[in-house]
Amino acid sequence: MIRGYSLNQDLKLLVNNSKYSDIEILCKDEIKLYGCRAILAARSEVLEGLLYNGMKESFERQISFPTINSSGMKIILEYIYVGSIEVNSLTKDNIIEAYCAADYFQLLDLQEFIMRTIKIFLKNNYTTNYSPELLSKVVEIMPLSEDNTLLNLLVKEVATILLTDIEIGRLSIIALQYLLFYAHENDIPFATPEYEVFRYSAIFAAKNVSDVTYKALMEKLPTLEQIDNLIQIENKFITDHQKVAQELEHLIEYIDFRRIKKSQFDFIEPLKIIPAEIIQHNSELINSDLNNIRGIPIYRIKESELFWDESACGSNLVIEDNGKIIQASNNCKSHQSARANILIEDKGIFEWDVIIEKYCTYSWVGVCASENFNYENFAGNQPNGWVLGSGGAFRNNNNFVRNYCPSFHKDGARITVHLDMNKRTCAFTVNGIKYREILEWNNLPSKPYPVVSLRYPGRFRILSHQKK
Repeated sequence: MIRGYSLNQDLKLLVNNSKYSDIEILCKDEIKLYGCRAILAARSEVLEGLLYNGMKESFERQISFPTINSSGMKIILEYIYVGSIEVNSLTKDNIIEAYCAADYFQLLDLQEFIMRTIKIFLKNNYTTNYSPELLSKVVEIMPLSEDNTLLNLLVKEVATILLTDIEIGRLSIIALQYLLFYAHENDIPFATPEYEVFRYSAIFAAKNVSDVTYKALMEKLPTLEQIDNLIQIENKFITDHQKVAQELEHLIEYIDFRRIKKSQFDFIEPLKIIPAEIIQHNSELINSDLNNIRGIPIYRIKESELFWDESACGSNLVIEDNGKIIQASNNCKSHQSARANILIEDKGIFEWDVIIEKYCTYSWVGVCASENFNYENFAGNQPNGWVLGSGGAFRNNNNFVRNYCPSFHKDGARITVHLDMNKRTCAFTVNGIKYREILEWNNLPSKPYPVVSLRYPGRFRILSHQKK
């Protein structure tokens, strides 16, 4: 490469280059990097104070940063030398270290850039989410404070994931503690029923005892789905139950037992992993008026309860696969609509998925009200239909707004509906990317249903939403 044409490219040659350095940087992981004192000091007041303070650091050839890993320090050096960083320099493995290092060196522009990148990263990976791992890193290396913007962003993101969908090991115990503390102190959207919060905490504790204990507890402490399906579980205490109880002490204070039903305590008590007085005290406090999910509940409608309603669909639409699929017949030349069976009337956030197994010319997904709704016609032309189309526009009562999202004119597109009944708003995730709330829909009904509009050869499947 010929030098002299690009200052940016020429300065990149200096980054972590021992040939042009006059100081070694020793990082937390004992990896050695290289820098130039003058450039480092000119770009960061913190580094100037360390390198030109008249103390021993001013004369030695090495400076140590025992709290900063080399992965974060490399990002700092790139930014200091060239004034920017490549977006692909940031990954899920180094982005937290880079943010913390930028905070340490008071590089505010870099911090803001990394924060924007994290938000984009979470938005573009909505259904396959790395926020549990990122939260675990943040609580390990940053102070736990409700004023910490990054910490708050990640804990709110993790709160929207069912704990049952987060594999044991993805969340550290400190991250789990802070999640439960924050969700108890703040009214935020939260996905996990309190019984499953306890179950996850107990399994987490058992895993810290041994794999054998972990497997035993998994078998003896049923999921809510198993309880609802009346699956028989052998209820008796497990080997090492005292060790599990000891591990569980770190989490027990963050569990709101008032939200757990008395019938669910029948599965907890025989295991002898929490003191009997806690069960007795909290069972007396159980409040049937309390929701079984803390904060603003996120409801993922159960698979067994979600299907298309034969009494509420167009005459040229056919329901198949035990109500899961709606198919347009070959004589369905114009769009007709179909409604799901679930009436949504409680407070909270409700989510479900629609998979477009077979695309048709403009596929539409959204919500409707049942009053004066004509299933023989397209939902978006009706006052009581609010739908997003595969062209990327959303529509209600023949009023539409373009460019809400990229088009999804293809088989296999997955659309998630996020219906917030507290705020009476709706948002959509399309193929794993979540888009904004549609504030233009300021007239959503108090009792909506899931709805789709399609024509031949359209074939749509309705599913419970899964986010991991």
